[in-house]
Amino acid sequence: MTEPFDPDTTLIRVLTDPECIPDPYPLYNQLREHAPIFQTSATGTWVVNRYEHAKAMLRDPRCGSGAGLESGDRTAIDGSSRRARTGTLSMLFLNPPDHTRVRGLVARSFTPRRVEQMRPEVEAMCDALLDDLDGDGDFVDKVAFPLPANVISALVGVPEADREYLRPLIYDLGVGIEPTATDDEIAAADTAGEEITAYVVDLIATRRADPQDDLLSGMIEAKDGEDKLTEDEIIVNTLLIYAAGFETTTHLLGNTVRQLVAHPDQHQLLRNDRSLVPQAIEEVLRFDPPVQMDGRYVFDDIELGGITIPAGSGTMTLIGAVNRDPDLVDDPDRFDVTRTDTQVLSFGSGIHYCLGASLARLEGQALLGRMLDRYDTWEIVGKPSWRRRFTLRGVEHMHVRLS
Repeated sequence: MTEPFDPDTTLIRVLTDPECIPDPYPLYNQLREHAPIFQTSATGTWVVNRYEHAKAMLRDPRCGSGAGLESGDRTAIDGSSRRARTGTLSMLFLNPPDHTRVRGLVARSFTPRRVEQMRPEVEAMCDALLDDLDGDGDFVDKVAFPLPANVISALVGVPEADREYLRPLIYDLGVGIEPTATDDEIAAADTAGEEITAYVVDLIATRRADPQDDLLSGMIEAKDGEDKLTEDEIIVNTLLIYAAGFETTTHLLGNTVRQLVAHPDQHQLLRNDRSLVPQAIEEVLRFDPPVQMDGRYVFDDIELGGITIPAGSGTMTLIGAVNRDPDLVDDPDRFDVTRTDTQVLSFGSGIHYCLGASLARLEGQALLGRMLDRYDTWEIVGKPSWRRRFTLRGVEHMHVRLS
């Protein structure tokens, strides 16, 4: 007799089993088919695995951030205990009207036009990094990490000399959003946050005295009538933008190379038609997204797929599952750079849609275009090594040989 499908066990494997990190998608398919919406036994979290349900929830004003509503110890998704983090909230963890006000002021300095103006500078950075790689070496260390680090640093206004110092701190800080982070990891994230905060405070003082054409100076000067961002709001949102600009885009770039090496027919399509480059980046975002999970807190009862999720519940959207929903695209497990108008949730949706989406797309398109120009043959040497993380999923090291 076939045992009944256990979504809890499958989810815990996805979150905690290192062997599942390189390819969680078969397990996602099982969850989406057998448990499109289910409640975990360990935490009571509701897990959403289908596109239409996820999109509806992420856009629903009855769903938002639960940050600041919990205190003390709480139970992680795998049943272990973890300490809740506290502190001033960035716009990622705010709800209207606070979110509306803060995001509006930050967005005045982080416009698509400002991002697009960086394209020549980003392309020049790509060329310099590819020169340094010289066709053979660790793609993550030489290209996929330093490109977004340099781009977001240039945008925010972080001096080049400080970027290597900030790299390990950003890495430690990022673990705080992982659903199975340990107390030690959260403690390391807190320590990193304190050190980076002190750095940002000093940088803000420098920019107040000597404004530049950068995002930080723009946030300091941003006004809506008499309303301005407070010092704490500038600090936490600078940290958010800076940290988010590192690891997510690093994984997008690494995933792009991995998928094109794994699918030489799609690689050849791009060689034959460079106009497909933007679509190729969208397909990587759908097929193998760098961010695998988004969470919401339910303030009032909502209904999804005939199931009522009660007020006070936490939810988890598995982005890697919803992006491969067969109701979204035909043959979803096929990597196809010719797809058009795919409405993926890789940058979230609704009021918390990623502010840096246009910047990530620009970096992906610029690097892919430059690599197609320079190299006919792409090879991955050996097996990439993966970060032991779920929410921000990607390779830590990947040796490539390009010619």
